[in-house]
Amino acid sequence: MIERSLLIFCWLSPVFATSKMRAQTPAQDSARIARREAENERLRTDWANLKKFSKMNADLAPPAPNENRVVFMGNSIFESWGPYFATMFPGKPYINRGISSQTTPQMLVRFRQDVIALKPKVVVILAGTNDIAGNTGPATLEMIEGNLVSMAELAKANGIRVVLTSVLPAFAYRWNPSVQPAQIIIALNQWMRDYASKNGFIFLDLHSAMADERGGMRADLTDDGVHPTEAGYRVMAPLMDAAIKAALGK
Repeated sequence: MIERSLLIFCWLSPVFATSKMRAQTPAQDSARIARREAENERLRTDWANLKKFSKMNADLAPPAPNENRVVFMGNSIFESWGPYFATMFPGKPYINRGISSQTTPQMLVRFRQDVIALKPKVVVILAGTNDIAGNTGPATLEMIEGNLVSMAELAKANGIRVVLTSVLPAFAYRWNPSVQPAQIIIALNQWMRDYASKNGFIFLDLHSAMADERGGMRADLTDDGVHPTEAGYRVMAPLMDAAIKAALGK
């Protein structure tokens, strides 16, 4: 049983979210330190990384008549999926707004700019694993759920249909090994399923399709236990398409 009010984790700079636990050469160590300093400076000046997509958003044309535009709002799992969109979703007006290491409060801050202003018919939200990892500070399930509710309500108020995507399975985080996320993720996903059912949103369960017996991600779908490989994305793609189709049909 998860003690929801006690799910508090230590803060780690998000720069570690994409680094792997391995020996570093002096040059690699210097580069890592430089990246960390640059990331910490960006967090001080643009915490939600509003600059990342600001020009792309400004250059994006309004949706064409009858265009079923979809925005993917998420973290590194969506950002890393972007290069595969052309082959996995050919010809579909899917717009990727994933940012590596981001947590739900950061996504909520940029939700108007990176989702609502683009006037999609559907938003797909994938978020929560970095909150559990403690990327931007202490997080409880209630805090994560509140941010997901706020994004969903903002979308609904602006006529955007919502697909809430389960947090992908993870047994451990290499950048924060003190956290044991598997059962926390399952609890968050169950809440998400219930919330979507009660509020007329689509819940997309990717966790069941990708989990192993420990509640981690299947070894054939990931290299680091958290992020899908191309094989993982190929499992996700048809399930995502079906969820978006269901949302458009509502």
